[in-house]
Amino acid sequence: MEIRHAEPTDHARVAEVIDDWWGGRRVRDMLPRLFFTHFRDSSFVAEENGELVGFLCGFLSQTYPDQAYVHFVGVAPEHRKSGLASDLYERFFTAAREANRATVHCVTSPGNTGSIAFHRRIGFEIEAEVEGYDGSGESRVLLVRAL
Repeated sequence: MEIRHAEPTDHARVAEVIDDWWGGRRVRDMLPRLFFTHFRDSSFVAEENGELVGFLCGFLSQTYPDQAYVHFVGVAPEHRKSGLASDLYERFFTAAREANRATVHCVTSPGNTGSIAFHRRIGFEIEAEVEGYDGSGESRVLLVRAL
């Protein structure tokens, strides 16, 4: 397994599989190419024998100089529960620490209990649940982890 920084060409590979990895739910529009172009130092791709098996896209906040933010994480269904998602997060935590960030933030849907449980296992705490976070009827759970 190799984990490396994302490259612009990785976007097409991720876009090709991301909806399938989410069980057919359309999520591709939530991950534009800009993450693979402008946030390469804080975004990662995991490959096994040249095959895409996971990714993490995040960035260092420009507004809050002590914060970093994970926007999207994906792991191929056959590689879940292997520790890969944790490994991707550890790479991001290292990049955030090297940039003198004190906290990492992310959001998930309240109904995504698996995501909430995973994030709590790797040290995130629930900061808040916000109604209408992404518009009417789009509540989100805000998570934070100290570095």
